[in-house]
Amino acid sequence: MTDISINEQDEKKCLNFIEQKVKSDLAEGKNGGRLQTRFPPEPNGYLHIGHAKAIAMDFGIAKKFGGVCNLRMDDTNPQKEDTEYVEAIERDIKWLGFEWGKVCYASDYFQDLWDFAEWCILQGRAYVDEQTSEEIAAQKGTPTEPGTNSPYRDRPVEESLKLFREMNSGNVEPGKMILRAKIDMASPNMHFRDPIMYRVLNMEHWRTGNKWNAYPMYDFTHGQSDYLEGVTHSICTLEFVPHHELYDLFVTWIKEWRGDEGDIEDNRPRQFEFNKLNLNYTLMSKRNLLILTKEGVVNGWDDPRMPTICGIRRRGYSPEAVLNFIDKIGYTTFDALNDIKLMEAACREDLNTRSIRVSAVVDPLKLVIDNYPEDLMEEMTAINNPEIRDAEGNTITEGNTHTIHFSRELYIEREDFMEDGGKKFMRLGPGKEVRLKNGYIIACTDEKDEQGNYKCIEKDEQGNITCVHATYDPESKSGMPGADRKIKGKTLHWVSSQHCLPCEVRNYECLWTCENPRDAIKQYEKENGVRGIDAMRPFLNPESLTINKKALIEEFAKTLPALSYLQFQRIGYYNIDPDSTPDHLIFNKTVGLKDTWQKGNK
Repeated sequence: MTDISINEQDEKKCLNFIEQKVKSDLAEGKNGGRLQTRFPPEPNGYLHIGHAKAIAMDFGIAKKFGGVCNLRMDDTNPQKEDTEYVEAIERDIKWLGFEWGKVCYASDYFQDLWDFAEWCILQGRAYVDEQTSEEIAAQKGTPTEPGTNSPYRDRPVEESLKLFREMNSGNVEPGKMILRAKIDMASPNMHFRDPIMYRVLNMEHWRTGNKWNAYPMYDFTHGQSDYLEGVTHSICTLEFVPHHELYDLFVTWIKEWRGDEGDIEDNRPRQFEFNKLNLNYTLMSKRNLLILTKEGVVNGWDDPRMPTICGIRRRGYSPEAVLNFIDKIGYTTFDALNDIKLMEAACREDLNTRSIRVSAVVDPLKLVIDNYPEDLMEEMTAINNPEIRDAEGNTITEGNTHTIHFSRELYIEREDFMEDGGKKFMRLGPGKEVRLKNGYIIACTDEKDEQGNYKCIEKDEQGNITCVHATYDPESKSGMPGADRKIKGKTLHWVSSQHCLPCEVRNYECLWTCENPRDAIKQYEKENGVRGIDAMRPFLNPESLTINKKALIEEFAKTLPALSYLQFQRIGYYNIDPDSTPDHLIFNKTVGLKDTWQKGNK
């Protein structure tokens, strides 16, 4: 008995608070013991990392408890929606590893919603209002003061019904008429103060064509669509908490309209709310992200600086890294600003286990090994990923290696050589020795010529180092018996001058210089009377993208497909850009090997 209790406690700790509620509902047989969720994005832009959290919840909870999750496009606003966004949403969900039961649209229910609205009018629960939006707002009241009734609130039912049908004729100018629910203008819940049910747009819908000129509002669509679709658990973010009561009221009304049997409390969709995913140094509003793309601040929705799922994918995050990060920050009932460093740490942890190690030199300095035969070229074996291990913890080599080439002339990182580095500089310099990874131990002489210059260094007329010379120990090749002698210097990466390729390396940092760009932009708008891109520019990071076109990478990288996960040894994690070609290799920086952004931007 004790063991069972302990197991139940352990299981409860493993479930977030919504999972616990779902498990309880299923155990109590609510909704007939069914579980059906839905993910309901509006197809008016590309999904961002915040949506990924909702996706993980909606699809994940259905998968965990043997239910089904539908994808439902909330297409009630034809002014902003497009099939491009629908296709992008479907791609992003599949990339994250989820499958939906079926694809639905709010527009599937337009006829039902219209018929239901007419019923509400006939029941005296709705009326057509012809006031301006300003007049309606003035009558709303405040959270502490009741509102006042519209002069049209008690107009005859037949008149409201006639005008409502006129709203869909195409002859009514947008803004001239709306349909409002008749609830309670004195309610402490502001959403109960006769909310808008329908407005006139006179626009063609991308799915329904010209059938509708009046379209339902979100609050009059969301809960009813859930009910008609058979959703048992409507899981939303915290901004929908104030809408919860209205959601339940409209569901109760539509059940009455349909004449469905049974107690609504046993069969209604159950709405639960959780906190959004907010990241510092990140702006996650589709409206603002659209501005950034239209103004050319970024190169499209999938720019690796964007918090969109497609941008994160292009930058080099794996779906597992995204989901692991979401799982670590968890689900609560209060909003918080999460540190982007936590997301980057989750990415590093994931990429360490999956990325292919390659040698790339981002700031090349020529290295000539004087005593290495000029006509010799050696093929060496490099491990793709040392973290791929067997049950005993040994690195697996079969199918986990590639060939690299070693020759007399190489390139190393410029920062790995220093003319006067001092005793604490553990890389290459006069009188110092280092090991070349997978290769030999090399050393530079500290001899000087008659002018007092180090013989191992070549410089141009401006005094810049253009080439360094070294000698190698033929008995020190990695893997050779007795080749593991200890040296003080570090192990350096390199590429062979005859077996490397030029490449373009795009280094990305945060797009914003302030920790909370949303609030900073709002404050700037208020103080300066500007909006849109003009309010954003003061907070944009001019160094968010730097492009390095002098980098060199080993030939092996040319054989890898786009979006391959790579680790540039000793530098960071990178991804092969989809625009990369064998003749023009392009790599995107995903994240550094260590957290350096915060230190460099204080």
